[in-house]
Amino acid sequence: MNEMGTALYTYIEIFKNEFQVGEKRIRLNKIIIPIIQRDYAQGRIEPEINRIRARFLQSLHQAITRQPITLDFVYGDIDVNGIMTPLDGQQRLTALFLLHWYSAKKEGIPDSEYAFLKNFSYEIRYSSRDFCSFLVDFNPTFSMSLSEEIIDQAWFPLDWKKDPTISSMLVMLDAISEEFRDTKDIWMKLKGGAISFYFLPIKDLGLTDELYIKMNSRGKPLTKFEHFKAELERELKKIDESIAQRIIGKIDIDWTDMLWRYRNEDYIIDYEFLRYFRFICDVICYREGGSSQDKSNDEFDLLQEYFSSEKNNCVANIQTLENFFDCWCHFQGNETPSHFLERLFAHEHQEGKVKVENRYNINIFEDCLQNYADVLGNGNRQFPLNRFIMLYAVVIYLINRDSISEKDFSRRLRIVNNLVQNSEDEISDSDLRSSGNRMPVILLQVDSIILNGSINQALDKNLNNNQLAEEILKIEWVENNLEKQEMLYRLEDHDLLYGQVSIIGLDNPEYFKRFESLFSCNLDKVDCALLAIGNYAQRERNGRRYQLGSSGNMKAWRKLFHKSANSGFERTKHILNELLSKKELFTDDFLDEISNSYIIESENKQCFDWRYYYIKYPIFRPGSFGKYYWNDFENRPYEFSVMQTETNWSENTYQPFLKAVSAKRLSRDSYGQRIELGKKYLICENSSFVLKDTVTDTEEIKVSIAQNDQGFDVGNRIMKLKDFLHHDWGNLI
Repeated sequence: MNEMGTALYTYIEIFKNEFQVGEKRIRLNKIIIPIIQRDYAQGRIEPEINRIRARFLQSLHQAITRQPITLDFVYGDIDVNGIMTPLDGQQRLTALFLLHWYSAKKEGIPDSEYAFLKNFSYEIRYSSRDFCSFLVDFNPTFSMSLSEEIIDQAWFPLDWKKDPTISSMLVMLDAISEEFRDTKDIWMKLKGGAISFYFLPIKDLGLTDELYIKMNSRGKPLTKFEHFKAELERELKKIDESIAQRIIGKIDIDWTDMLWRYRNEDYIIDYEFLRYFRFICDVICYREGGSSQDKSNDEFDLLQEYFSSEKNNCVANIQTLENFFDCWCHFQGNETPSHFLERLFAHEHQEGKVKVENRYNINIFEDCLQNYADVLGNGNRQFPLNRFIMLYAVVIYLINRDSISEKDFSRRLRIVNNLVQNSEDEISDSDLRSSGNRMPVILLQVDSIILNGSINQALDKNLNNNQLAEEILKIEWVENNLEKQEMLYRLEDHDLLYGQVSIIGLDNPEYFKRFESLFSCNLDKVDCALLAIGNYAQRERNGRRYQLGSSGNMKAWRKLFHKSANSGFERTKHILNELLSKKELFTDDFLDEISNSYIIESENKQCFDWRYYYIKYPIFRPGSFGKYYWNDFENRPYEFSVMQTETNWSENTYQPFLKAVSAKRLSRDSYGQRIELGKKYLICENSSFVLKDTVTDTEEIKVSIAQNDQGFDVGNRIMKLKDFLHHDWGNLI
C-alpha cells in the first residue's frame, strides 16, 4: 500500500504535510466533511452507539495513559487547494478534532498551537460548519458540563440542538470530559504520537455521489461483530502476531464456514458467533473459580477480561477459544454437528441416546447459538445452566474425541444428564443462592466423568449427593450386568424418574419393566393400590405438609420418587416394591382388586383407618398436587386437609370428611374447615364432629366417633355425620 501513498500520521501532523496532487506538492489546508456524508453519529444516544462510544474513548484514553494506538485507515481526496474530503474516516476524524479541542482548552495550550483546528469543518449544514468555527474560539470554564456551558453561550442558537451533528458532538464532548477529566498532559501525548492513523490519498477518482455509495455504504456503519473482530485482532496482535493471524483467519474461513449452516434470515452469523463466544467466556470464568453473575454482559468487556495482553493467562484462554470453536469443524465427510448431535440426543427413549425434554432443541449447539446470550439487547436468555453443563460435556468430548470412543461417551453423557436432571437446587453460579456458586466444581466433575468415566468423590459441593451416590452404584452395576444395561437406561428415561431409579433400586432388575407397566395404568388406581398396601406418604420439611400421588399431576409422583429432604422415602420405596412384586404386567382391574380388598377387609373388621376413607371416597383425591396437611399426624390422623396448591393453603383447601358430607355448605372463608348451618357451624376433630354457635363460638353438640385402642374408627364417620345432619339439618343439607 505504500506505493499508493499510504503513510502514518497524527491529527496534528497531517495538517503540516504536503501531498502529491497532480504534478504539484500541495500542503493540506483543510479537512471538510462534504454534504453527501452522513451526520456525525458517535454521539447518538442509542444503546449500541453508547457502547461503541465508550469502548472507543477507553481505547483513546489507554493510548494517552499507557500504550499508543494506531487507528484504521482514513481515505480521502486532496484537491489543488489543499482541501481534503474524507471518503472514509469521518467519525474518527471528528472524534480526534473534539479530543484535541478538549485537551487544548483544558490544559491552556496557546492559541497559535491549536489554530489548525479551525481547518476542520462540516458542510452538511451551515449550522454544523458554524458550530465548529465558534467552538474553536470558545474557552470553557469547565464549571459545568461542556454541553450545558456551550448551549448557554450567546453564539449558540437554540435550534442548533436539532442539528444531529451538533447534538452528537455535544454528547461526545461530555463523554470525553468524563473519560479524560483526571488525565494530565493529554496535548503533549497527542503531539508525541499517542494516537495515529493511516491516511490513503485517493487520486484521480473524483469524489462523485456514486463513489461514496459504492465505497463507503453510507448509512451502514460497522456491525457490532465487525467492531468486535477488529478489537479482538488488535488485542491478539499485542500478544503475538502469528496467533492473531491464525485466529482471525479461522474466524474468516473455518469458523464462519462451520457457523454458516446456522445463519439467520439476513445470511449473517454475527450474533451466533458472539453468543458462542459468551458461552466460552463463561467456561473460562468458571474454570477460574469465578461467577458469571459478577461479569459484564458486554462482549467487549469480556474480551478485555479474558483475552487482553495484560492478563497472565491470556494465551491459555486463547487456546480455549480456539479449541471450543475448532472442535465443531473437524467432522469427517458429510457428517455435520447436527448429524452428530442427532446420534446423541432424542426426545423419547432410544437405545444409545440421551433423552432430553421436548421443550429443548435436540441440537444443543444450535440452541446455544440462538439463545445463549442477550446479544440483541432484548432481555431474552433461554439457555439455562443445565443446558450449559450438557453442552460443556459435549465439547469436552469433541476436543478429546481421539481418546474416547463414541460408545463410551454416550454412556458418560447419560451419567452427566442424570446428575443434571436431579440437581436443580445445586446447579447455581450465584453467591446469593443458598447453594452458592457451584459451577467451577461442577465443571471439574464433568471433566472427570467425560474424560475418565468415573465420578470424582473428592470434589465437594458440586452436584446432588444422592444422585452422585446412585451413579457410582450404577457404574459398577452396569459393568457387572452388561446384558441388562438397556433395561436400566429405559427405566432412567421414564417420565417420572428423570434418571433417578433409587425408588426401585438395583436389586430387582425384573422390576424395571414392571414399573413401566404399573405407571401405564390409571394413576388414581395406582395411588389407591399403593395406599392399600401401606401409608406411602412422605412428610415435607415443614413437618405438617405431606406428599402423596395424584391422578392428574405427574409432578406429585416425581417428588415422591426423587430423594429429597422429605422423610419417608424408604417407606415409599418399600411399599412400591411390594406392589411391583405382585405382578409382571399391571392392569387397572388388578389394581382395583387390591383397593377393593382393602376396603372390604376394613368394613368386615369395622376398622376404618384414614386410608380407608382416602381410597373409598374420590373427594379425598382431587387430582391436584397430591399435597395434604396434618397438624399432628401421629396423634390426630383424622384431622387433615386436602390442599389444592403446591405449598400454601387457599380458599380451595378443604377438610375432606366435611366436604364428603356437604360440599355445598363448606365454607371457603374458613379454608374449607367448616360446614355452615345457618347460625351454627360444624368442624371435624379427630374423634368427633363438633357443632358450635357462630356468634359465641361455644360448643353445642358433639357427635362422638367410637375408636378402638389403636385410635382407629370402629364405624364409618362419614355415614354417621350424614345421618346426624339429615336428621337435624336436612332442610339445609
